[in-house]
Amino acid sequence: MKIKQEYKVREIAGENVVIMQGKFGSDLTRIISLNESALYLWHSIEGKEFDTNTIAELLAEQYGIDDQIATTDAQRWIDKLIDCGLIEE
Repeated sequence: MKIKQEYKVREIAGENVVIMQGKFGSDLTRIISLNESALYLWHSIEGKEFDTNTIAELLAEQYGIDDQIATTDAQRWIDKLIDCGLIEE
């Protein structure tokens, strides 16, 4: 899977938010804000193929957490991106 290319992260009013580039990106009825961990993951995989294991490894390495916790957290994060329509498979 991969983050769709038309989505980019921009800092707006001190918040890191996901926006859609181009003519369809003007609908601001739903704002997706990224916390520090989500922003780290986004920048680490932007433009690359990834899976749950990729995200879990990044989390375990960055935050020194147990592999099982990292895998659970990675799947939750990916599920949120899927729910928001940000990933192409």
